[in-house]
Amino acid sequence: MIDKLSEDNGIFIEKFDNFDQNINVNENDIIEALKKVFDPEIPVNIYDLGLIYNISIEPNLNVDIKITLTAPNCPVAGEMPGMVGKAVKKLNGFKGVKVELVWEPPWSKDMMSDDA
Repeated sequence: MIDKLSEDNGIFIEKFDNFDQNINVNENDIIEALKKVFDPEIPVNIYDLGLIYNISIEPNLNVDIKITLTAPNCPVAGEMPGMVGKAVKKLNGFKGVKVELVWEPPWSKDMMSDDA
């Protein structure tokens, strides 16, 4: 359950105060929001880079996202989960978000989209 703001050990959790129940957003809206988040070292968005492993919208309108990075020693490792969470918050149609940084399976260039 998302009931607080937490940013620890690669997990970002936030309950949103900007939730508007009249806004009907879906996974495609989340993907479009994530395409506005860029890896600072590579001029490609994190979705097309293949860094998003899973997007799940729970029945209570909380979002659970699993992400990875191109390398464990990436300089934005501590910031990326929060950047993803803030992108989802801007949609105003969800009650909260949990973004978890995972390392399995390891990221590879094969995970990039054709656009990347």
